[in-house]
Amino acid sequence: MSGSVLVTGCSTGIGYAAAHYLKQHGFDVVASARNAQDVTRLRREGLKAVQLDLAEDTSIEQGLEQALSMTGGQLYGLFNNGAYGQPGALEDLPTQALREQFNTNLFGTHHLTRLVLPLMLKAGEGRIIQNSSVLGLVAMKYRGAYNASKFALEGYTDTLRLELTNTNVHASLLEPGPIETRFRANARAAFLRHIHMDQSRHQADYQHTLARLEKPGPSSRYSLPAEACLPPLLHALTSPAPKARYPVTRPTKMLGWLRRVLSTQALDRLLLKAGG
Repeated sequence: MSGSVLVTGCSTGIGYAAAHYLKQHGFDVVASARNAQDVTRLRREGLKAVQLDLAEDTSIEQGLEQALSMTGGQLYGLFNNGAYGQPGALEDLPTQALREQFNTNLFGTHHLTRLVLPLMLKAGEGRIIQNSSVLGLVAMKYRGAYNASKFALEGYTDTLRLELTNTNVHASLLEPGPIETRFRANARAAFLRHIHMDQSRHQADYQHTLARLEKPGPSSRYSLPAEACLPPLLHALTSPAPKARYPVTRPTKMLGWLRRVLSTQALDRLLLKAGG
Protein backbone atom coordinates (compact mmCIF):
# COMPACT_ATOMS: atom_id res chain seq x y z
CA MET A 1 0.00 0.00 0.00
CA SER A 2 1.17 3.53 -0.70
CA GLY A 3 -0.20 6.96 0.08
CA SER A 4 0.64 9.72 2.53
CA VAL A 5 -0.62 9.56 6.10
CA LEU A 6 -0.34 12.18 8.85
CA VAL A 7 -0.29 10.82 12.41
CA THR A 8 -0.67 13.10 15.44
CA GLY A 9 0.68 12.48 18.93
CA CYS A 10 3.73 10.46 17.90
CA SER A 11 6.11 11.18 20.78
CA THR A 12 5.24 7.89 22.49
CA GLY A 13 2.59 5.19 22.67
CA ILE A 14 0.08 4.40 19.95
CA GLY A 15 1.07 7.28 17.67
CA TYR A 16 4.76 6.41 17.86
CA ALA A 17 4.11 2.74 17.12
CA ALA A 18 1.66 3.63 14.34
CA ALA A 19 4.09 5.94 12.54
CA HIS A 20 6.81 3.29 12.35
CA TYR A 21 4.34 0.50 11.52
CA LEU A 22 2.68 2.36 8.66
CA LYS A 23 6.05 3.33 7.21
CA GLN A 24 7.04 -0.36 7.24
CA HIS A 25 3.81 -1.11 5.34
CA GLY A 26 4.68 1.25 2.52
CA PHE A 27 2.91 4.45 3.54
CA ASP A 28 4.53 7.85 3.18
CA VAL A 29 4.20 8.75 6.86
CA VAL A 30 4.50 12.18 8.42
CA ALA A 31 4.64 11.91 12.21
CA SER A 32 3.80 14.90 14.36
CA ALA A 33 4.51 15.76 17.98
CA ARG A 34 3.91 18.74 20.23
CA ASN A 35 7.50 19.18 21.45
CA ALA A 36 10.41 20.08 19.19
CA GLN A 37 12.78 17.60 20.86
CA ASP A 38 10.41 14.75 20.03
CA VAL A 39 10.24 15.89 16.41
CA THR A 40 14.04 15.83 16.26
CA ARG A 41 14.12 12.32 17.75
CA LEU A 42 11.52 11.03 15.27
CA ARG A 43 13.55 12.43 12.39
CA ARG A 44 16.68 10.73 13.69
CA GLU A 45 14.73 7.47 13.62
CA GLY A 46 14.10 7.90 9.90
CA LEU A 47 10.60 9.38 9.96
CA LYS A 48 9.36 12.54 8.32
CA ALA A 49 8.17 14.64 11.25
CA VAL A 50 6.65 18.04 12.00
CA GLN A 51 5.83 19.96 15.14
CA LEU A 52 2.07 20.18 15.70
CA ASP A 53 0.31 21.15 18.92
CA LEU A 54 -3.39 20.27 18.79
CA ALA A 55 -4.17 22.93 21.41
CA GLU A 56 -3.04 25.74 19.07
CA ASP A 57 -4.74 26.54 15.75
CA THR A 58 -1.64 28.25 14.37
CA SER A 59 0.53 25.25 15.22
CA ILE A 60 -1.97 22.94 13.50
CA GLU A 61 -2.00 25.08 10.36
CA GLN A 62 1.77 25.39 10.21
CA GLY A 63 2.30 21.71 10.98
CA LEU A 64 -0.08 20.63 8.23
CA GLU A 65 1.53 23.04 5.76
CA GLN A 66 4.95 21.53 6.52
CA ALA A 67 3.55 18.00 6.24
CA LEU A 68 2.01 18.73 2.83
CA SER A 69 5.31 20.17 1.62
CA MET A 70 6.78 16.71 2.36
CA THR A 71 4.02 14.80 0.54
CA GLY A 72 3.63 16.86 -2.61
CA GLY A 73 0.46 18.46 -1.33
CA GLN A 74 -1.41 15.14 -1.04
CA LEU A 75 -2.81 13.38 2.01
CA TYR A 76 -4.57 10.03 1.80
CA GLY A 77 -4.90 9.29 5.52
CA LEU A 78 -5.18 11.16 8.81
CA PHE A 79 -4.83 9.33 12.12
CA ASN A 80 -6.07 11.71 14.80
CA ASN A 81 -4.30 10.10 17.73
CA GLY A 82 -3.06 13.00 19.87
CA ALA A 83 -4.87 13.35 23.21
CA TYR A 84 -4.40 13.28 26.97
CA GLY A 85 -6.52 12.58 30.04
CA GLN A 86 -7.46 15.11 32.74
CA PRO A 87 -8.40 13.25 35.95
CA GLY A 88 -10.46 14.70 38.77
CA ALA A 89 -14.05 14.93 39.99
CA LEU A 90 -16.07 17.31 37.84
CA GLU A 91 -16.91 19.49 40.84
CA ASP A 92 -13.17 20.05 41.43
CA LEU A 93 -12.17 20.78 37.84
CA PRO A 94 -11.88 24.46 36.91
CA THR A 95 -13.61 25.28 33.66
CA GLN A 96 -10.21 26.08 32.15
CA ALA A 97 -9.19 22.45 32.68
CA LEU A 98 -12.13 21.30 30.55
CA ARG A 99 -11.31 23.92 27.92
CA GLU A 100 -7.75 22.59 27.73
CA GLN A 101 -9.02 19.01 27.55
CA PHE A 102 -11.39 19.78 24.69
CA ASN A 103 -8.88 22.01 22.88
CA THR A 104 -6.56 19.05 22.46
CA ASN A 105 -8.95 16.10 22.35
CA LEU A 106 -11.72 17.55 20.18
CA PHE A 107 -11.32 21.11 18.90
CA GLY A 108 -7.79 20.56 17.62
CA THR A 109 -8.89 17.34 15.97
CA HIS A 110 -11.77 19.20 14.32
CA HIS A 111 -9.55 22.01 13.10
CA LEU A 112 -7.07 19.59 11.54
CA THR A 113 -9.81 17.40 10.05
CA ARG A 114 -11.55 20.40 8.52
CA LEU A 115 -8.31 21.50 6.86
CA VAL A 116 -7.60 18.02 5.51
CA LEU A 117 -11.05 17.11 4.19
CA PRO A 118 -11.01 19.38 1.11
CA LEU A 119 -7.77 17.72 -0.03
CA MET A 120 -9.27 14.26 0.30
CA LEU A 121 -12.55 15.21 -1.37
CA LYS A 122 -10.68 16.80 -4.27
CA ALA A 123 -8.53 13.68 -4.65
CA GLY A 124 -11.63 11.47 -4.54
CA GLU A 125 -10.37 9.29 -1.70
CA GLY A 126 -9.22 9.43 1.89
CA ARG A 127 -9.34 7.85 5.32
CA ILE A 128 -9.81 9.59 8.67
CA ILE A 129 -9.26 7.45 11.75
CA GLN A 130 -10.02 8.90 15.18
CA ASN A 131 -8.42 7.42 18.27
CA SER A 132 -11.27 7.24 20.77
CA SER A 133 -11.40 5.12 23.94
CA VAL A 134 -13.50 2.69 25.93
CA LEU A 135 -14.25 5.87 27.91
CA GLY A 136 -16.02 7.17 24.84
CA LEU A 137 -18.48 4.31 25.34
CA VAL A 138 -18.95 4.24 29.11
CA ALA A 139 -18.23 6.71 31.89
CA MET A 140 -16.08 6.22 34.98
CA LYS A 141 -15.82 8.53 37.97
CA TYR A 142 -12.90 10.97 38.13
CA ARG A 143 -12.52 10.74 34.34
CA GLY A 144 -15.29 13.21 33.52
CA ALA A 145 -13.27 15.63 31.39
CA TYR A 146 -11.75 12.83 29.34
CA ASN A 147 -15.09 10.96 29.17
CA ALA A 148 -16.80 14.08 27.85
CA SER A 149 -14.14 14.69 25.19
CA LYS A 150 -14.23 11.10 23.94
CA PHE A 151 -18.04 10.85 24.01
CA ALA A 152 -17.98 14.04 21.93
CA LEU A 153 -15.43 12.55 19.53
CA GLU A 154 -17.66 9.50 19.06
CA GLY A 155 -20.65 11.67 18.15
CA TYR A 156 -18.49 13.92 15.99
CA THR A 157 -17.17 10.97 14.00
CA ASP A 158 -20.58 9.33 13.62
CA THR A 159 -21.85 12.60 12.16
CA LEU A 160 -18.82 12.96 9.91
CA ARG A 161 -19.33 9.43 8.60
CA LEU A 162 -22.92 10.23 7.66
CA GLU A 163 -21.91 13.47 5.97
CA LEU A 164 -19.27 11.64 3.92
CA THR A 165 -21.80 9.17 2.52
CA ASN A 166 -21.55 8.94 -1.28
CA THR A 167 -17.91 10.07 -1.21
CA ASN A 168 -14.84 7.85 -1.17
CA VAL A 169 -13.63 9.41 2.09
CA HIS A 170 -14.25 7.19 5.10
CA ALA A 171 -14.20 7.97 8.83
CA SER A 172 -13.56 5.28 11.45
CA LEU A 173 -13.17 5.11 15.21
CA LEU A 174 -10.39 3.18 16.92
CA GLU A 175 -11.57 2.35 20.46
CA PRO A 176 -8.72 1.16 22.68
CA GLY A 177 -9.12 0.07 26.26
CA PRO A 178 -6.13 -0.26 28.60
CA ILE A 179 -2.99 0.17 26.50
CA GLU A 180 0.56 0.37 27.87
CA THR A 181 1.61 3.95 27.08
CA ARG A 182 2.73 7.11 28.92
CA PHE A 183 -0.94 8.07 29.26
CA ARG A 184 -0.93 7.70 33.06
CA ALA A 185 2.18 9.85 33.50
CA ASN A 186 0.64 12.64 31.42
CA ALA A 187 -2.67 12.28 33.30
CA ARG A 188 -0.83 12.57 36.63
CA ALA A 189 0.76 15.84 35.51
CA ALA A 190 -2.64 17.21 34.47
CA PHE A 191 -4.16 16.09 37.78
CA LEU A 192 -1.51 17.87 39.84
CA ARG A 193 -1.81 21.00 37.70
CA HIS A 194 -5.55 21.49 38.22
CA ILE A 195 -6.75 19.57 41.29
CA HIS A 196 -6.36 20.83 44.86
CA MET A 197 -6.70 17.64 46.86
CA ASP A 198 -6.68 19.23 50.30
CA GLN A 199 -9.80 21.25 49.44
CA SER A 200 -11.86 18.35 48.09
CA ARG A 201 -14.35 15.97 49.65
CA HIS A 202 -12.76 13.35 47.35
CA GLN A 203 -9.37 13.62 49.02
CA ALA A 204 -9.23 9.99 50.15
CA ASP A 205 -10.24 8.69 46.73
CA TYR A 206 -7.70 10.97 45.09
CA GLN A 207 -4.94 9.18 47.01
CA HIS A 208 -6.03 6.00 45.23
CA THR A 209 -6.15 7.87 41.92
CA LEU A 210 -2.57 9.05 42.35
CA ALA A 211 -1.44 5.59 43.37
CA ARG A 212 -3.01 4.18 40.22
CA LEU A 213 -1.40 6.82 38.02
CA GLU A 214 2.01 6.31 39.63
CA LYS A 215 1.91 2.51 39.58
CA PRO A 216 4.62 1.09 37.30
CA GLY A 217 3.78 -1.57 34.75
CA PRO A 218 0.46 -2.34 33.06
CA SER A 219 -2.59 -0.48 34.31
CA SER A 220 -4.67 -3.69 34.42
CA ARG A 221 -4.38 -7.39 33.75
CA TYR A 222 -6.12 -6.76 30.42
CA SER A 223 -3.58 -4.18 29.25
CA LEU A 224 -2.10 -4.67 25.81
CA PRO A 225 0.90 -3.04 24.15
CA ALA A 226 0.36 -0.18 21.72
CA GLU A 227 1.00 -2.63 18.89
CA ALA A 228 -2.45 -4.16 19.49
CA CYS A 229 -3.97 -1.08 17.84
CA LEU A 230 -1.96 -1.40 14.64
CA PRO A 231 -3.75 -4.16 12.67
CA PRO A 232 -7.14 -2.43 13.11
CA LEU A 233 -5.56 0.85 12.05
CA LEU A 234 -4.12 -0.77 8.94
CA HIS A 235 -7.52 -2.29 8.10
CA ALA A 236 -9.19 1.11 8.46
CA LEU A 237 -6.66 2.58 6.02
CA THR A 238 -6.63 -0.21 3.44
CA SER A 239 -9.96 -2.06 3.43
CA PRO A 240 -12.40 -1.29 0.61
CA ALA A 241 -15.07 -1.31 3.32
CA PRO A 242 -13.54 0.05 6.55
CA LYS A 243 -15.50 -0.49 9.74
CA ALA A 244 -17.15 2.35 11.61
CA ARG A 245 -15.62 1.12 14.89
CA TYR A 246 -12.60 -0.95 15.84
CA PRO A 247 -12.71 -1.98 19.53
CA VAL A 248 -9.32 -2.97 20.93
CA THR A 249 -8.79 -4.93 24.18
CA ARG A 250 -11.16 -7.21 26.00
CA PRO A 251 -12.62 -4.53 28.34
CA THR A 252 -13.67 -2.38 25.38
CA LYS A 253 -15.41 -5.23 23.64
CA MET A 254 -17.06 -6.41 26.87
CA LEU A 255 -18.23 -2.99 28.04
CA GLY A 256 -19.49 -2.11 24.56
CA TRP A 257 -21.72 -5.18 24.78
CA LEU A 258 -22.72 -4.69 28.43
CA ARG A 259 -23.91 -1.12 27.88
CA ARG A 260 -26.40 -2.48 25.36
CA VAL A 261 -27.76 -5.29 27.53
CA LEU A 262 -27.59 -3.98 31.12
CA SER A 263 -29.84 -1.44 32.75
CA THR A 264 -28.28 1.92 33.58
CA GLN A 265 -28.32 1.04 37.28
CA ALA A 266 -26.60 -2.31 36.73
CA LEU A 267 -23.96 -0.76 34.49
CA ASP A 268 -23.35 1.99 37.06
CA ARG A 269 -22.73 -0.59 39.77
CA LEU A 270 -20.26 -2.41 37.56
CA LEU A 271 -18.38 0.75 36.63
CA LEU A 272 -18.23 1.99 40.22
CA LYS A 273 -16.70 -1.31 41.24
CA ALA A 274 -14.23 -1.28 38.35
CA GLY A 275 -12.82 2.22 38.70
CA GLY A 276 -12.00 4.86 41.24
